[in-house]
Amino acid sequence: MIESVIAFIAGLLIGSFLNVCIFRMPRDLSVMWPRSFCPECEHPIAWYDNVPILSYFVLRRRCRHCGKLIPARYLIVEILTAALFFAVVTALGPTAVAAKLCLLVALLVGLTFADLEERILPDEFTLGGTAVGLVLAWFIPVDDIVVHAIFSLQRINLNPRWMSVGESLLGALLPSGFLWLGGVIFEKLRHKEGLGLGDVKMIAMIGAFLGLRATLLTLIVGSVAGSVIGLIYIQLTKKDASSYQLPFGTFLGCAGIFVALAGQKVIRWYLGFL
Repeated sequence: MIESVIAFIAGLLIGSFLNVCIFRMPRDLSVMWPRSFCPECEHPIAWYDNVPILSYFVLRRRCRHCGKLIPARYLIVEILTAALFFAVVTALGPTAVAAKLCLLVALLVGLTFADLEERILPDEFTLGGTAVGLVLAWFIPVDDIVVHAIFSLQRINLNPRWMSVGESLLGALLPSGFLWLGGVIFEKLRHKEGLGLGDVKMIAMIGAFLGLRATLLTLIVGSVAGSVIGLIYIQLTKKDASSYQLPFGTFLGCAGIFVALAGQKVIRWYLGFL
């Protein structure tokens, strides 16, 4: 239990840093300097006003200097990241796999809210995350069997580490390639952009961490959720469906978090019917 509590506290701190990234990265600002400041009045925030969760309520949701409301996103990101870290470590224990999944969900939380607010998926998270996922695959096995099955059919024995890197690489390249191709076809047929490259990079990042099957499941869940919820939102707000820019990355992020936590159970459940 103590490991889960430590993970929760770590999640609060990481969530606080993610809030900095969500605001600064889309604006091409450094996440390291200057120190935290109010987005409205740009006054530096003292350390005692920057304590995760607590400061939000002590300050009564307002900046100490200008009195402007602090967006609820700051609180939501901190609590969500902490809760996800707690859930991962509670389920898997203080293991390398748990640390890897915590890193993935942190990246997904950052991407989810960056896309929701700014319609931008920062390369630092997508491309950087893809590189990290590929490297980690050498040390922490990717939970997939596609590459293993291919080499087994060919009766080729390969180092398990290379197998894992292969699963990571296949998970990154194949789904993102299909997504990119779908976007190109849509643009040719409709003469307008239907999908940003940020979404393609984001899927590559998820694939590098989770492998092919889990990434395809993420695409399915994210696409269905985006279609249904997006349509309902457009109808309720009476927006123009032909011009409204759906934050697809937000739905992919939520789907990716779900699959990271429960995807293997869903895949095993589905395969049980085949």
